[in-house]
Amino acid sequence: MADFNGGMPQMQGQYNNPEQQKKIEEQKEQEAQMKHMMLASILDQEARARLNNLKISKPDKAQTVENIIISMAQRGQIGGKMDDQQFVKILESLNQQMTRSTSGIKVNYDRRRNNLDSDDDEDYN
Repeated sequence: MADFNGGMPQMQGQYNNPEQQKKIEEQKEQEAQMKHMMLASILDQEARARLNNLKISKPDKAQTVENIIISMAQRGQIGGKMDDQQFVKILESLNQQMTRSTSGIKVNYDRRRNNLDSDDDEDYN
């Protein structure tokens, strides 16, 4: 039992170390800056404005689009700056993929349960 309790503070100290947290935060900030710089060099002004609007309304989708654009640029699939029309095409293809993946989901409601519920019946006993 002493070994178990003795090991826990070391693990907690490992995750609660302010210096390590600061390093992690700095690394995340540096990655965000690199991503921002890459997107600024890839997208033209209109496409960046559209991406910023998307970030406000749907942050998860914007993150996915950013990752797609960066990976396309790294593979050499984007020549020069991406304009708004090309950006819209990527959004449309992503929307089609998302609707295909969610179109197979069906929700069935069992309405018979409500008819069998006797809580609403009045008892005159």
